[in-house]
Amino acid sequence: MEMSQLSSPKNSRSATPPRGRARYPKNVIQRTLAVTLLLLATLVIGCASQKAPRATAPPPEPTSRSTPPAAEPTPKPKSTEKPKKEAKKGKTEKGLASWYGEPYHGRRTASGEIYDMHEMTAAHRTLPFGTMVKVTRRDTGADVKLRITDRGPFIKGRIIDLSFAGAKKIGLDIDGVAPVKVVIVGFEEAPKKKAKKAKRETEHPKDEICVWVQVGAFGSIDNARGAEERLEDAGETAVIIEGPGGLHRVRLGPYDKEKDAIKALERIAPDWPGAKAVPCG
Repeated sequence: MEMSQLSSPKNSRSATPPRGRARYPKNVIQRTLAVTLLLLATLVIGCASQKAPRATAPPPEPTSRSTPPAAEPTPKPKSTEKPKKEAKKGKTEKGLASWYGEPYHGRRTASGEIYDMHEMTAAHRTLPFGTMVKVTRRDTGADVKLRITDRGPFIKGRIIDLSFAGAKKIGLDIDGVAPVKVVIVGFEEAPKKKAKKAKRETEHPKDEICVWVQVGAFGSIDNARGAEERLEDAGETAVIIEGPGGLHRVRLGPYDKEKDAIKALERIAPDWPGAKAVPCG
């Protein structure tokens, strides 16, 4: 009995913890720590999801209103070459002239017209098509009016290519090349009649000739010009050609048919009885 009473207080002191210090089982502490970590993780994730998105800066405004937006296409540059319908009258050009015939006879020119070597036309590198020019030989004074219908010549030093008919008018068909003065005198549209293809033979007919009607030869250029004016007043087309010995020959033509030369002689015979037919050359 005494021994049991003595041992009982000992067992009671070992089972009762000291006052002021609470002890918890390990499993309780672990669960509490896990719950705390879980709450912290949830809090961190929630804050991250509520973070405001990064603001994007708006594109800078154009510095000048005159600058077109990049989306607009770049305008095409305007053509620097803008041909004039009519060239300025009186414009003068000096250089060498030549002529062209076969094999271009019957072919289409740069203007679209069919080239007829027997028409009064010419080729120039820049003058608008339809420009009327007066071509005067600087060595003889012979002149002719032509309409520009083609492009050329493309040989250095040459400024105009005459048709065969135009070349014959000033004797260029014989000389080939001569110094000339070209003056713009007007503008003329293409003939309203349908452009017919040149149907003439490329070879000269057997009965074709080349002849001038010489009205007279004058020692004074003033007298020669006076005769030229009288003939032009009468409706004739005259030219002055400088001949040997300083003589100035006033002529009509040239003509490629004998009957045309005879008709010209008959027209001027009353006023110029000394007129005669002379061969070209």
